[in-house]
Amino acid sequence: EFGYCDTDKDVYQYQSAEYDVIRFDELTHFEEQWYIYLISRIRGANDYPKQIKSSTNPGGIGHQWVKKRFIDTHSDDRIFISAKVQDNSFLMETDPGYIERLEKLGENDRKALLDGVWDLDFGQYFNEFDRNIHVIEPFEIPEHWRRYISFDYGLDMFACYKYALDENDVLYVTDEIYEGKDKKQEGIESKGLLVSEACERIKQIKDGVKLILAPTDLWNTQSTSGKSTALMFEENGVSLTKANRDRIAGWYAIKERLKVITQGEGEDKQTFTKLKIFKHCHNLIRTLPSVQADPKDFNDIANNPHELTHAPDALRYCCIYWTKPFIPKAEDFKHRWTKDMMQDYKKATPEQKEMLMEMWKDYGKTV
Repeated sequence: EFGYCDTDKDVYQYQSAEYDVIRFDELTHFEEQWYIYLISRIRGANDYPKQIKSSTNPGGIGHQWVKKRFIDTHSDDRIFISAKVQDNSFLMETDPGYIERLEKLGENDRKALLDGVWDLDFGQYFNEFDRNIHVIEPFEIPEHWRRYISFDYGLDMFACYKYALDENDVLYVTDEIYEGKDKKQEGIESKGLLVSEACERIKQIKDGVKLILAPTDLWNTQSTSGKSTALMFEENGVSLTKANRDRIAGWYAIKERLKVITQGEGEDKQTFTKLKIFKHCHNLIRTLPSVQADPKDFNDIANNPHELTHAPDALRYCCIYWTKPFIPKAEDFKHRWTKDMMQDYKKATPEQKEMLMEMWKDYGKTV
């Protein structure tokens, strides 16, 4: 029996099926949740050995999960057998020029199809992401830093993040809410968060937040109720601000913040980035380096696997929004001055006070 699976819905056509053996051709062209579901169709009241086998090349939308499941794992119930094109003696005998054609491919394609290399950032959109630089230990956020929330909402997933922006325009992702339908349960889909439930989650982290950014489609009026989802959020005590809907500009804004800036040389060499993520924001850390470039438009990200797009979408809404770092006033830093400095300030003329504030604004500051 030959079958296909191109969407989430397609996988359920096999719900009643029983197979002793399933084979996947080009496994990296499939999403992990489809693969996991079809494993559950391996069953039957007979003594025929049950198994699932796949063949594939590196690359494709499933590259990351296949690599994690089969190449990087040490599980006893999975076996990865490396096979190079040279191992195909029939092909080598009848078409020896195939090797030559593979050698003419671009670097990534050549490494994947000729050499079978899996350690590639194949199609990775945010190739600026470096876990060692962008993921940090949580710390107490200073009270004067500006705080924001942005989220991507649907019954399939509610991905919500809280941010803090420091004086140097560095954006810190401090909190994560990531809840939705669990599609991995056999034959059952748990419900996603209703608007009222999503609002309760937001209220748990919204202290000090300046504004909450949401996708523009939440303002679309529903034909059945005559209300928009944004209005329903408002009725549940959460006021929203429309985020910029420009996808490409949003992805570019994330890439700009991920960009690593190097200053100095030798022992004085330092690296900086405008985006830092607290290490407990697991799903953003997982999905950001995993989303792939859309093969039809490399400026955009691929929508499949769709589960990977929710957290980056939420981050996009914040990064593209015009955020303003906190600019301290005199009263915000005078408490760090010595007694003598305060006395000099009080005796100074208005012009001298301005000069002293500029000169002493960083006194006692811990960076």
